[in-house]
Amino acid sequence: MEAAGTTVAAGTTEAALACDSVLSAAPALSPEARFEAAAHAATAATPSPESPLTAARGLPHPASTTPLLGLGQAQLQQWAQDQGQPAFRGRQLHDWIYAKGARSLEAITVLPKTWRASLSASAGSDQAVSIGRLPLLHRSDARDGTTKLLLGTADGLSLETVGIPSGDRLTVCVSSQVGCPMACRFCATGKGGLQRSLLVHEIVDQVLSIREAMDRRPSHVVFMGMGEPLLNIEAVLAAIDCLCSDLGMAQRQMTVSTVGVPKTLPTLAERALERLGRAQFTLAVSLHAPDQRLRQELIPTASAYPLDALLEDCRHYVAITGRRVSFEYILLGGVNDHPRQAEALAKKLRGFQSHVNLIAYNPIDEEDFQRPSAEAIESFRRTLLDRHVAVSVRASRGLDQDAACGQLRRRLQGAPNPAPAAAKAIAQGLPDTAPG
Repeated sequence: MEAAGTTVAAGTTEAALACDSVLSAAPALSPEARFEAAAHAATAATPSPESPLTAARGLPHPASTTPLLGLGQAQLQQWAQDQGQPAFRGRQLHDWIYAKGARSLEAITVLPKTWRASLSASAGSDQAVSIGRLPLLHRSDARDGTTKLLLGTADGLSLETVGIPSGDRLTVCVSSQVGCPMACRFCATGKGGLQRSLLVHEIVDQVLSIREAMDRRPSHVVFMGMGEPLLNIEAVLAAIDCLCSDLGMAQRQMTVSTVGVPKTLPTLAERALERLGRAQFTLAVSLHAPDQRLRQELIPTASAYPLDALLEDCRHYVAITGRRVSFEYILLGGVNDHPRQAEALAKKLRGFQSHVNLIAYNPIDEEDFQRPSAEAIESFRRTLLDRHVAVSVRASRGLDQDAACGQLRRRLQGAPNPAPAAAKAIAQGLPDTAPG
């Protein structure tokens, strides 16, 4: 673990330098172009040696072994045949990985002992494979039944996932990145910066881990954990594909949330149609303010993506997919919860095929924001409803156990910012001249 941590530290330093290089070498770029270049550099600079199996997915893998988790039945059958085994061994692997939740190849007792021994003997070589399950580092259970897990990655990082039960439903809130570069003031994850994007198996494992921990089948998945999903579009779509094809879930029970990355919503729509055949998951866009000035105060990176441009891209997304957009709005007591702000929000969304989801703020140690009163929440909701805006209030869960995204990870590990210069530049809204 110590050696892996050294590698990661070196990689994240490279990410910081890569971001600074992009920002200082291209002062003439527009804020949107520099935003995209810096975010891409932070992700791409993470060490990521490839292997044949992960290359087939079109995605890198940072660990020393290649994971089988994330591969479909046809791919596992082909891999088994490439190993000199009959195709049905691939079907057995698929059943044990996804239906039974096996954590190691040694545990798949239906496989021949000689083959399992051969696979174990390959450990440490460039041909080494594993299922790719993530170890549990910590579990936190709230009084309301919510379960939050801290999982470890093969390269020594950690991520959060949450299981939220409600009657017959079990929703899994999954992370798409380790950390986040978006620097939202009210978010604990954003305080630590971005370390790297997650890979398909690391996303899918979160659903399997919650299923295992809570001993029940998840019904819904929301990409609302750590990270910005639209900075990891390919892995997110591949994970959705896997959850549907291999775990038997449905796109309509999935939500992808974003704070907004310039020019990526049309790309998400088009890539979803290409990859999944149709885009039936819900897109949830985090607004949190009815105007650009306040939104930029709460979300510094919004300086590179004006609210009107974001809403225009949302309309484009609706036109491509035929699916309405859900707008997330975190209510901060005395900041954005006044009825006149609800009126402004209703005016901004007039004629939009959308739904507004109101969320009461979950306090974090680093900020002095307050949860809104029940009266303020109801007044805001009623104001929207009176103006014919579809609206709901999300129930707060897990308040006694580090409810806010990223809190558990920061409390247990400190989660220092791995790329301070890059995060600072993004938090400052990517000014026209690079920071000195």
